[in-house]
Amino acid sequence: MVRFYTRQGDRGETGLLAGARVGKDSLRVEAYGNVDELSSHLGLAESQLDPSLREVTEILQRLQDELFILGAELATPRGAKLPAHLIQDPHVRRLEEELDRLSAPLGALESFVLPRGTPAAAELHVTRTVARRAERSLVRLSREEPLREVLLRYVNRLSDLLFALALTVNRASGFVERPPDYDR
Repeated sequence: MVRFYTRQGDRGETGLLAGARVGKDSLRVEAYGNVDELSSHLGLAESQLDPSLREVTEILQRLQDELFILGAELATPRGAKLPAHLIQDPHVRRLEEELDRLSAPLGALESFVLPRGTPAAAELHVTRTVARRAERSLVRLSREEPLREVLLRYVNRLSDLLFALALTVNRASGFVERPPDYDR
């Protein structure tokens, strides 16, 4: 029988790739934990999508794959050999291309919009905020030890894409965005 526990983390430490042990409260563990949470929210958003939104489903599935790649790099301690697959500039360019394509039919926003809508779109808004938290944790980690700059660009573009995806999903359902009411 395979066990899903090892007892090795019972004292507040966890293992990184290449065998190094660090505290579970380290910046590195926080960063890849936020990326893992982000991926989980993507899965939740996908589970709520209307089946007709196949392009959005495909994007979310690919993003989960890319976040797994990002998480593996973040789980690799400084000085250890990096994983074979890494987030690179073409990943960032693809996010930008998707963002341009999805935002074109939405037009320019004239104000902020509230994070709401269909269950899938609302979850994509949550996912966007988790992406921003992940970005902040990567920035904090990068102040302590060097990270490849492309990782910060990737996560920054990702949160923008998630916003566009939320609006796209809402528009497909006929949901009308509304700005905050500052006079309430």
